[in-house]
Amino acid sequence: MKIEHVALYVKNLEAARDFFVGYLGGRSNGGYHNAATGFRSYFIRFDDGARLEIMTRPEIVDAEKSPDRTGYAHVAFSVGSKERVDEVTARLKEDGFSVRSGPRTTGDGYYESCILAIEGNLIEITV
Repeated sequence: MKIEHVALYVKNLEAARDFFVGYLGGRSNGGYHNAATGFRSYFIRFDDGARLEIMTRPEIVDAEKSPDRTGYAHVAFSVGSKERVDEVTARLKEDGFSVRSGPRTTGDGYYESCILAIEGNLIEITV
């Protein structure tokens, strides 16, 4: 068994797509639009076959989120090396994203950073 994909609702669908494509090397499909409901989505595919579905609809509310809440905590992306973790983290910081932690080696041995990114959702960058 494998996880087929993970889905994330967002207010700004195009900005979310640009984030995952531009910073994390995803490849987007052409998108889907249900004209009757206003639902729109993109599937973003990554090199290892993992997929992320980003979705929006007109009535979506972007409520304030605490990073320390129940539910899904973050989505982690492996960029292949400590150097790439440092590079991607620095680029995100330079572009105005908040670095919540790292880059650092955690107590359980992961080298990572955690970015407060798309609409208050945490994105982990790891080896």
